[in-house]
Amino acid sequence: MRAPKAKVQLQQPQLLQPKRPLWPDLKRDKYLYLLALPGILFFIIFKYIPITNLIIAFQDYSPYLGIAGSEWAGFEHFTRFFSNPDFWMLLRNTLAISFLNLIFFFPAPIILALMLNEVRNQFFKRTVQSLVYIPHFLSWVLIYGLTYLMFSQSEGLVNKLLVAMDKNTIDILSNPDYFWGLLTAQSIWKEVGWGTIIFLAAIAGVDPRLYEAAVLDGAGRFRRMWHVTLPAMRNVIMIMLILRLGSILDTGFEQIYLMMNAPVAHVAEVFDTYVYRVGIRQGEFSYSTAVGLFKSVVGLIMVISANKIAKRFGQESLY
Repeated sequence: MRAPKAKVQLQQPQLLQPKRPLWPDLKRDKYLYLLALPGILFFIIFKYIPITNLIIAFQDYSPYLGIAGSEWAGFEHFTRFFSNPDFWMLLRNTLAISFLNLIFFFPAPIILALMLNEVRNQFFKRTVQSLVYIPHFLSWVLIYGLTYLMFSQSEGLVNKLLVAMDKNTIDILSNPDYFWGLLTAQSIWKEVGWGTIIFLAAIAGVDPRLYEAAVLDGAGRFRRMWHVTLPAMRNVIMIMLILRLGSILDTGFEQIYLMMNAPVAHVAEVFDTYVYRVGIRQGEFSYSTAVGLFKSVVGLIMVISANKIAKRFGQESLY
């Protein structure tokens, strides 16, 4: 006898649900949208509206004539910038500072979050978290003052200790060899605690049963951290890395401008300080806008490239 044929059930096509109108959602969640309104206005005013003024990078802009009355210059300012000997100095300094932050500063919050997660005494853990958060709320002006009090050759605490031990003083603030490392150390001390927040939130979402299973398998703390905690943080780490690569030419203005002095100017000048010096102090608005547009385009290319690489290797991506 032949076996009976199996009945094949045809799957019914899923019907597309009609789109819900926006107004009922706005009315229902009005307080949430109201809470987000300041952030939305910030991005509209300071991020999106200025995009319309990027056209002055292709003009000989004059504040008296305005955008409509200024003459068209094409790519003249870009050609001038790329042929300027300062371009390679700016690129070298910016990339060096960014890569030092990427190598040393980026992993620091991850390591600190892993260490805090292993602390079992909640009072000690919360105390340490509060202490490492505090520097984030200090201004760069105050941090420069603390750095000066620590490392000044004449008034610094470090050099006073060296003099007390009958040793020669060290000129740290005016020595180009120490400048990049000093900037990196400042960034780590100021932001490492604040950066742990997002990674601790990712750790908090780990299923406790995974740790219990690892303990039953005989895994110690380091093994649990390596095989359970870090994989749970992988998606967050990848997204933060992509965002970090997008701002690789954005080293910040305040910190470097405050720490800059004449002996270290050739290693301290970056795109941000150059735009301020040329655009604001010398009044070359079109030229400085061209420099800023170059930075933005490079950042966009880095984000898209890093996102595609992450997708190709099966990692979490922005989109």
